[in-house]
Amino acid sequence: MAAVNLNMLAENASRLGMRLQETFSEHTRDLAIARGSGSAFLDNPEEKVKNIAKQLDSSSDREKLEAMKRLIALISRGRNVSEFFAQVVKNVASHNLEIRKLVYIYLLRYAEQEPDLALLPINTFQKDLSDPNPLIRAMALRVLSGIKVPMIGSIVVLAIKKCAADISPYVRKAAALAIPKIYHLDSTHQPELIRIISTLLKDQSLLSIVSVAIALDAVCPTRLDLLHQHYRRLCRTLIDMDEWGQVDLLNLLVRYTRVMLPRPIPSRDANATTPFEVDSDLTLLLTSVEPLFQSQNPAVVLGVARAFYYLGPPSDLPKNVLTNLVLISSSLSKSYTQFLVRADDPRQVKKDKVHFLRFVINVENYPSLLREFICYADDADDDLVAEAIQAIGYIARIIPEVTQQCLTALMAFIQSKHDVIVANAVLVLKSLVQIRIQQQQNVIAAGGLPPQIFSPLEIISRLARRIDDIRHPKARACVVWLVGQYAASPAPAENGTTSAGPEGIAPWAPDVLRKMAKSFIQETPVVKLQIVTLAAKLLVLCPTNRTIGLLYRYVCSLAQYEPNYDVRDRARMYRALLSSVTAGLYGEADSDHEDVGGVVLRREQIKVVLFEGKASPDEDIAKGEDDHGRFGSLAALTGRWTGGDGYLPDWLEEGIDSSLRDTEADMPQAPVYVSQSSSAARSIGPSSRASPVVLTPTCGVSPAGSITRQEGGKAAYMDLDKFYEDAEEEDESESDSEEEEGEEDTASGSGEDGGSTEGKDQSEPGSDDNEDAEGDGLLNHVQGTTR
Repeated sequence: MAAVNLNMLAENASRLGMRLQETFSEHTRDLAIARGSGSAFLDNPEEKVKNIAKQLDSSSDREKLEAMKRLIALISRGRNVSEFFAQVVKNVASHNLEIRKLVYIYLLRYAEQEPDLALLPINTFQKDLSDPNPLIRAMALRVLSGIKVPMIGSIVVLAIKKCAADISPYVRKAAALAIPKIYHLDSTHQPELIRIISTLLKDQSLLSIVSVAIALDAVCPTRLDLLHQHYRRLCRTLIDMDEWGQVDLLNLLVRYTRVMLPRPIPSRDANATTPFEVDSDLTLLLTSVEPLFQSQNPAVVLGVARAFYYLGPPSDLPKNVLTNLVLISSSLSKSYTQFLVRADDPRQVKKDKVHFLRFVINVENYPSLLREFICYADDADDDLVAEAIQAIGYIARIIPEVTQQCLTALMAFIQSKHDVIVANAVLVLKSLVQIRIQQQQNVIAAGGLPPQIFSPLEIISRLARRIDDIRHPKARACVVWLVGQYAASPAPAENGTTSAGPEGIAPWAPDVLRKMAKSFIQETPVVKLQIVTLAAKLLVLCPTNRTIGLLYRYVCSLAQYEPNYDVRDRARMYRALLSSVTAGLYGEADSDHEDVGGVVLRREQIKVVLFEGKASPDEDIAKGEDDHGRFGSLAALTGRWTGGDGYLPDWLEEGIDSSLRDTEADMPQAPVYVSQSSSAARSIGPSSRASPVVLTPTCGVSPAGSITRQEGGKAAYMDLDKFYEDAEEEDESESDSEEEEGEEDTASGSGEDGGSTEGKDQSEPGSDDNEDAEGDGLLNHVQGTTR
């Protein structure tokens, strides 16, 4: 019997030793893994890869964790490890949180490739949605929504609806992020998802509200009416959100403002304090985002600048946006060489650099920048060529001393073999000619002498002589328009004599009309319109010249059968307008002349119609129409709208009713009165708990700042020791007063039988007064505490 017991003890001891050895080895291996670097899992020989399946089926959590780490490391290196999908799915219900995280990552990666096997752990994920740990609930929903299998769409929607009402804001955030996934998987669930978004918008947590805004923009970007009741709350809480959440939410609020709020308009009241009438809700948004100019995140600063640029009234733009831009431009004007165009720059970056260099031009750096722009004109990019030539014209306008150099460069561009260079040079020359002629006329009208910087008519004559070399349609049209508009000016002198020509017309104008009439059929419609206008202007200037009359008649005859209706209508209009001029021009043999009814204008009146009222171009960079949010978007870099850009719709003339954005928090609250008969327990409500606590002795008077303050009252205690000292003194005084009252009661007890009724009758009124006094003291104490 003893031998049997010894054998059992020996066997148990050996088993215990083996267990201890195994446990010790596992702990030391875990210690080695913890101390070692994570790069050890990236070095996976084939032997360890083959051992992964065995480790996943092991009963040891450490083996499973090591195998999952090796799988994730292989995935990060781009290796396909979908062969272990079946073994990984078995561990989806592991009690180890680290293993679960890695299993979820693996399933998100390969669930789409193995849709049948991915359906196996669906029940486990549904159970995890009720797990006490919010991290498990959020991860389960994330994996469930990441399994791109359309047949489980209804299950995922129910899971999202359940998590949307979760008590944890982290789980509600996961629910909001899962909404766009299921929408892209199956868009038929959109109505249910919109209801969930409407519920999540009521969430007061800053952690989840940004994700809800992203879901709203992805699922129903046109349903901005869902933000009515939450607009003001979102504006007030925008400053407390994280940086990237501020960017997303700000873009959504900017788009809501453009759709739902009225546009700022000039004030109609002459005594108004502000020059523009701005909606109060728009003012709330601009006021809330203005402190974000000081954000350390450049995306937030750019978003705020975008909001002021597209939403703010023009009077606020210099104060908030342009001030910073001017400071930046002035500081960068000395280091402009860092922004010179490089050959490897993207196309849009080149254009932006040229725009920036135009802003920093001054009298110190214009020689080098002028040389840069002339070099850019030979670039292969047509857009860069156009921007560079326009920049040369801009230098000529803002710095008059360098005008002659700019004109020399532009006239040299006209001789280029590239149509793009010639066309842009002609357009810039046209602008310069108009501006200088207008300036000369203003100086002459003021009684002065115009500066002899360059002769605009000399430029027009050069362009007129080179009309055959200009092939770009828009450039040819500009030259023809310049010839017709300034044909009445005297021709420039050559060798002291004036070239012969028709009376009142520059000598080069009829020759341009002759050339253009000859090539009328081959011209584009934009050039044909200017040819017809040129013929009409020359005929009005010299109606007695038969050659010009015949050219005008020939051009109108060709335009009469032109396929383009704009050309036909313009020719018909000029024939009716010039009926008084052409009445006796061709004699009785003119069979095409028709008597046009109505008012017939005289020659002087026709001149006013054809020559007067031509607006000169603006010298500054013209601001185009609303670019619908191009500033601050990816389209500003690529030149094209993408799906991620915040396209801004047009303003509404009249916004929606502001009462739709009213909530209970915006309503004025009525003052709350506390009844004197209420107890201290009822008077101390939730509002008092939210207010700061003021230390006051039990029987002391109300502290400073309370509703009623008695004379001799003590101020709020700032030191806890003083509070305890005063409380002890008051307790001692209370005990003394209680002893004195007890002695008085004992002394008066002998006369209780004789005067009980009388004393009772006399004490009743006094007791009411004492109760009122005590109630007043208690009210004062409670009110002081709640305050």
